[in-house]
Amino acid sequence: MDESLQLIKRGCDELLLEDELVEKLKRGKPLRIKAGFDPTAPDLHLGHTVLINKLRQFQDLGHEVLFLIGDFTGMIGDPTGKSVTRPALTRDDVIDNARSYEQQIFKILDPEKTLVMFNSSWMGEMSSADLIQLAAKYNVARMLERDDFSKRYKSGQSIAIHEFLYPLIQGYDSVAMRADVELGGTDQKFNLLVGRELQKQHGQEPQVVLTMPILEGLDGVQKMSKSLNNYIGISDSPDDMFGKIMSISDELMWRYYELLSFRPIVEIEQFKSDIEAGTNPRDIKFLLAEELIARFHDTDSATQARENFIARFQKGAMPEDIVELTLTSDSGSLPIANLLKEAGLCSSTSEALRMLKQGAVKLDGERVDDKGLQIEAGSCAVFQVGKRKFARVTVA
Repeated sequence: MDESLQLIKRGCDELLLEDELVEKLKRGKPLRIKAGFDPTAPDLHLGHTVLINKLRQFQDLGHEVLFLIGDFTGMIGDPTGKSVTRPALTRDDVIDNARSYEQQIFKILDPEKTLVMFNSSWMGEMSSADLIQLAAKYNVARMLERDDFSKRYKSGQSIAIHEFLYPLIQGYDSVAMRADVELGGTDQKFNLLVGRELQKQHGQEPQVVLTMPILEGLDGVQKMSKSLNNYIGISDSPDDMFGKIMSISDELMWRYYELLSFRPIVEIEQFKSDIEAGTNPRDIKFLLAEELIARFHDTDSATQARENFIARFQKGAMPEDIVELTLTSDSGSLPIANLLKEAGLCSSTSEALRMLKQGAVKLDGERVDDKGLQIEAGSCAVFQVGKRKFARVTVA
């Protein structure tokens, strides 16, 4: 029991309620572990896999995973964290994205222990009268306790009525699926607790709620997001994935190890001790990159990506103590010449333009000669000018 709880709680932000989970586990029967994903984009990134990794850990403990694709809720649009009403997806978008999700999740999950479900299966059968009855089970005051709704209401920003339906339907999913445990990001806590309440009202034993942290993107500040261009897609090529992982800061590396790696905690702690004893953090980051690429591609691809990365940086040309800095952009991007100047890699934008013309500038080991290149906010990469000037730059 102690070992199971240690694995379940690894990396989690909050477990509500732990004593209820212990009682469920003591029965010795496989639990139904639910996690829902709205198919809002065709590709998953490493931020999504924080929850999927936790699902895999539950599978390794013998439990059944209910992977819910929110094809119905996806057409409503999740209001979580949004300051404006989110545009809904079309039915065709949802179907295409859902099909893509099914192909990607089994790079992590065991198909034999995974039940893929769609909430249109029961919501599509619900009549308008049924939906009104569901809406009657929660009041507006409780809805306005949600942080994002509360802020929008107080600031006079619009809240569409259908947005109140989203947490109710997500909660009802737990009723329909008879979930024992539901996982979600910290931003989903309100919705997960709605599920507990609705299960009680339907005479079911309430689900245990486990929230996981939101993974920071390559910039180490904002959540990993495709729209912020600070993401690592699980369908990225091995070389792209390796380069992006190597671009993260040494501090952020530990966060990725905790939430993305399947290595035992004791092994990760040993890595930290090794670095304190003089091991190059780059070598520990190599191991993380290889583990993740092997998971989403294969071991040979991971090995080749490492060799390609080393070759691009001329076998050790990159210094061990690379300068790390963050530059701010008011417009959402920085021209590369301005970035090189502000990062101290060139004395002026004129010199930066000359270096670009001469082919003396590299971005993550790849030569860059486009003078008009804009480096988007949210990105993080290693820039090199000549043979000796390096900086890992995050654009905020």
